[in-house]
Amino acid sequence: MTGALWRTAVIGLVVFLSAPIFLPAGLRLFAERRRDPLNQEEIDLLRDAMLEPDQRLKLYVKFSRDRMNKLEQMRADQKTTERAQKTHDMLENFLAVYGELDDNIEMYVGRKEDLRKPLKLVIEADTEFQSKLRALKSAANATAEENSQYGFVLTDSIDTVDASADDHRKTLAEVEEYVKHKKKSK
Repeated sequence: MTGALWRTAVIGLVVFLSAPIFLPAGLRLFAERRRDPLNQEEIDLLRDAMLEPDQRLKLYVKFSRDRMNKLEQMRADQKTTERAQKTHDMLENFLAVYGELDDNIEMYVGRKEDLRKPLKLVIEADTEFQSKLRALKSAANATAEENSQYGFVLTDSIDTVDASADDHRKTLAEVEEYVKHKKKSK
């Protein structure tokens, strides 16, 4: 065996034998970074409401609102340390839960569910979220350095909620039209 080939074989063997040692640590770090923004109680509530679109969408609105309220409380607390990083993380959590809300709306619309009632609640929440996110963007107590740490995720949150609010209004109109035609055909 040549020297280069031997060296390659030894390196491959070392990597193969060390993978069981380092892989779990790497996976744990990845899991910690990309954890589910929902806690176990919320997951259980959503699982129980899987077949009830009204209840499930209401839960997602509640969970999104909870995250927004926690963000506001944290930002109002003058004793908060690492406020910019916490703002960033809390906005990401809000956006993840809000994204799940959108995904569930699409799923139930695809199933031809009557979503008129929960969509009205979602649209009200959209307006509330838009207002709170814009207030955060124009907050006087945020430094330029803080804004640089969470500005992108804040802008992404505003854009997402704005686009989703438009989609939710259109979806409500489509669902109302579908239900109207469904009643006429009976």
